[in-house]
Amino acid sequence: MKKYTLLMGILVLIFSLSYWAWDKTGFVVYKNDVTSLVHDEGTLQVYFCPREACEEKQVELLTSAQESIHCALYDIGLPSVQQTLLEKSQKMDVRVVTDSDYLKKFNHSFVHADTSGLMHNKFCIVDGRKLSAGSMNPTNNDAHKNNNNFILVESEVAARNYEAEFQELWSGVFKKGDPVANPKIMLGEIPIETYFCPEDHCAARVKEELKKATISIYFMTFSFTHEGIADILLLKHIDGIAISGVMETRQISQYSVFSLLEYQGIPVRQDGNKNNLHHKVFIIDNETVITGSFNPTDGGDRRNDENLMIIRDKSIAAQFLQEFKYVWKEAEE
Repeated sequence: MKKYTLLMGILVLIFSLSYWAWDKTGFVVYKNDVTSLVHDEGTLQVYFCPREACEEKQVELLTSAQESIHCALYDIGLPSVQQTLLEKSQKMDVRVVTDSDYLKKFNHSFVHADTSGLMHNKFCIVDGRKLSAGSMNPTNNDAHKNNNNFILVESEVAARNYEAEFQELWSGVFKKGDPVANPKIMLGEIPIETYFCPEDHCAARVKEELKKATISIYFMTFSFTHEGIADILLLKHIDGIAISGVMETRQISQYSVFSLLEYQGIPVRQDGNKNNLHHKVFIIDNETVITGSFNPTDGGDRRNDENLMIIRDKSIAAQFLQEFKYVWKEAEE
């Protein structure tokens, strides 16, 4: 009896430290919200391309480097970014990981390419304390034609999280790796969370946040095929939560959830940008923003290297809501 009681106690402890998240293929287990916040001082700024100076901000960040630049960038096409990285590589530690499909654009001794699937990240760490993230690839289209968000963060803790992911990629560890060490950060007065797919189960993180919605969910997505995430939106719609979204027209296909959401009465629009809507954004209850490189697709969750950032701040959410209103209106027109 004592052995049985001890065993049950151990099982209860295990399940208190982790929980089951259902998706279409089975159960996965990952650490739950008992992870404590790590406090750090710093800043977070958001820019929206193409209306704001995303290219200039990217170059400004790289130019500020004094010791090191480590980037994981899906596609590197901007001459200004290429030139800055080349110049800095003559003076300091510069290392870049890119997708194998785009290595030909920027092929140098300090550049490594992935070995399988997509290396779909869009982040850089500078001097181990500053980083850029969001949905923008440093290309002319993403900076000057497509709808994107570009995020600048000053935080040693957040930079360490992204640096750990970069080191895995640089060493050839693709599509797997260790869970992020300190995902939850209190950046001044702004709580943020950082995750990396597939090891941190990004789709499950998105579903977890969407389930918390009590007022509204707005989304802007390049590609949206993940049925599990769509199911949460449908359930919230039934509960009376205000939901609407804009999706990239070229990505609406038989695999897209566009028709499913539209048929069930959720207001969705095809984007009005003659180029691309490239955001991967959910805005929840006017105070929580989910963004990053992660498209809500099964491939993004399981087969790509991606990153996801969750920001809990009304002022940041207000900026994303303004972008949503702009994109929504452009889609209408």
